[in-house]
Amino acid sequence: MSDTLQFVVQYGYALLFGWVLIEQGGLPIPATPLLLAAGALAGRGRMSLPLVVLAATAGCFGADVFWYTFGKRRGAVVLNLLCRIAMEPDSCVRRTETTFSKYGPRTLLICKFIPGLNTAAPALAGMVRVPYRRFVIFDLLGATLWTVAYSVLGFVFSKQLDRVVADAHLFSGWVLVLFASGVVAYVLYRWRERERFLEQVKGDRITPDELKHQLESGERPVIIDLRHPLDVLSDPRTLPGALQISPEDLQARHREITRDGEIVLFCT
Repeated sequence: MSDTLQFVVQYGYALLFGWVLIEQGGLPIPATPLLLAAGALAGRGRMSLPLVVLAATAGCFGADVFWYTFGKRRGAVVLNLLCRIAMEPDSCVRRTETTFSKYGPRTLLICKFIPGLNTAAPALAGMVRVPYRRFVIFDLLGATLWTVAYSVLGFVFSKQLDRVVADAHLFSGWVLVLFASGVVAYVLYRWRERERFLEQVKGDRITPDELKHQLESGERPVIIDLRHPLDVLSDPRTLPGALQISPEDLQARHREITRDGEIVLFCT
């Protein structure tokens, strides 16, 4: 943290703006430590807290406007692209869409505090055609809330952060090893679980060409469109005769599914 503080002092508000812009743009470089550091510097009179909030909020809003515009033009393609960096891209998309369906544009007020949702939510707002003025209001409020929360936290606990830095410096080598080991172990575990699941369903897959051949030959499998309603809104096309049932509604609507033949499920 001491190196971080010195770095922030040297490059100031331009660094804060650029770092937050890049982080909210989708690159996995956390901006929270930088916000805490800037707040701590403001608490010691070496930076201005209002300017810290302004610079970080501007960077955050700039990235969000970009993804909102991109999402409005390219739809679900953008959302899938953003979630590719997650270990579970499919659940990332579903989680974002479910949250947005529940809270609407208000999701923009809290999305910065939720990993995976912070960058995807603005793109989804564009995808579902949230009016630009409404998007700007909620996004600016959310960006300001996120920026103020962490910078003020650093401001209030500036002295305590210095003590933590001094203590952590004594064990910096071991802390780094333990942290890196934990991250690697988690990534390997999630990767293994995902590979195991894909292996289980591998033999039960049907290609689009195989399904097309079945339909043309007169076979009538039960086809269930599992796409989220927001995906259907952006692209209403579906397969002939498909039932549109989201995974959340499967249990409630299971009686609509005929079980005397083959059942084909598809999503995005």
